[in-house]
Amino acid sequence: MIREAAPEAQEKISYGMPAFEQHGILVYYAANKQHIGFYPTANGIAAFKDELAAYKSSKGAVQFPFGEPLPAELIRRIVARRTAENEAKAGAKKAKKR
Repeated sequence: MIREAAPEAQEKISYGMPAFEQHGILVYYAANKQHIGFYPTANGIAAFKDELAAYKSSKGAVQFPFGEPLPAELIRRIVARRTAENEAKAGAKKAKKR
């Protein structure tokens, strides 16, 4: 799902968790005992607050319980938004250096 939304992103380990980056971290994720942790940063959570209301979440994380299907389309949209945010920041940095 992440790869579909951000085909140019690179996989890496950061803070001991798998992550995808493209002009900075897009999202982290990790398997826990009872859920999959998805960490799209505070911006990713805030932008989709209403759609994530059904899941336990915090400022920068959401928990998807095992035994329930992952909200694939929502994950793709969150990743796409994070990619656009990072691209905009990278573009602004590049323009500032000129």
